[in-house]
Amino acid sequence: MTIIFFLITLAVLILSHEFGHFIVAKKSGVRVDEFGFGFPPNIAKFKKGETTYSLNLIPFGGFVKIHGEEGQDAQDKRSFGSKPVWIKSLIISAGVVFNIALAWILITSGFLAGMPVGVSSAPKGAEIKNQKVIILQIAKKSPAESAKILAGDELVGFSEIKEASDFINGNAGKEIEMKIKRNGEIFSVNIIPRLNPPEGEGAIGIAMDAVGTVKLPIHRAIIEGAIMTYNMIVGTAVSLFGFIVGAIKGTVGLSAISGPVGIAGIAGSAAKFGFVYFLSFIAFLSINLAIINILPFPALDGGRLLFLLIEKVKGSPVSPKISSTVHGVGMAILLSLMLFITYRDILKLF
Repeated sequence: MTIIFFLITLAVLILSHEFGHFIVAKKSGVRVDEFGFGFPPNIAKFKKGETTYSLNLIPFGGFVKIHGEEGQDAQDKRSFGSKPVWIKSLIISAGVVFNIALAWILITSGFLAGMPVGVSSAPKGAEIKNQKVIILQIAKKSPAESAKILAGDELVGFSEIKEASDFINGNAGKEIEMKIKRNGEIFSVNIIPRLNPPEGEGAIGIAMDAVGTVKLPIHRAIIEGAIMTYNMIVGTAVSLFGFIVGAIKGTVGLSAISGPVGIAGIAGSAAKFGFVYFLSFIAFLSINLAIINILPFPALDGGRLLFLLIEKVKGSPVSPKISSTVHGVGMAILLSLMLFITYRDILKLF
């Protein structure tokens, strides 16, 4: 089932992103030669109208082959290269826009169905049902880690953080029994809260939040969905910037990144919590895909937008040969990085 949920996640993300490029190019009068899911070698394909639709073996992405996308055939009215910079920019940025729109739709749908949210960040005035305390983080070498408690576990019997904290802190130095719910199963752990815990860790070394279900009418769901989408964009951008800075300084490594194998495991876990959790997970990945794609790196949408900026400044397009070479090298680097991360994720399984 994990593989199925992973493929569903991948299909939704890729198709929404590439459909953005596809539909805006079509509406702009640019010929689209191929719409591909995955990267070659090719498994199957069919042609409808002027566009070939293909299914390919390497399922780590997708592509839309746009006529003249590297600036060729600039005299052909159906060519990407013949269009003004603003239309080219719309076509290139459409994938990112569609990924953000997808996240908004999914989060809005979640609020309509009943979205699990942190009580402290719930929409004002919204009714919160099924409130429970969820563990968000486990400190290293803490009583919670020794007791095999995991992030995502529910503390059974508590509906508020204060209630759980008072119970734990009030029994410091004594062995207590705590009921934990994980993947629908409830079990008990014995744990001794520390009398003098390290600063910021708490008596048993957990960070927790009260989570409840919020269901909204459609007009509020749309508004709150937009607000949550915006907050996720800002949070993701800040986190990515922090990662890049850390990577440059050498304080953060590739171990902080999950590839397709890691994402597959998370997708399966999210689906176990319920359909709305799965929707939220896809929304989160969709925003991540949008933010990463807008980075000014060759082969990414941001890299292509950078070339358009250069074209606008210099008053003429970048040489198709140079553009094609630079983006080809960028794609090779990205694919190599993806294969390395995937290899590392597979090693983790063993």
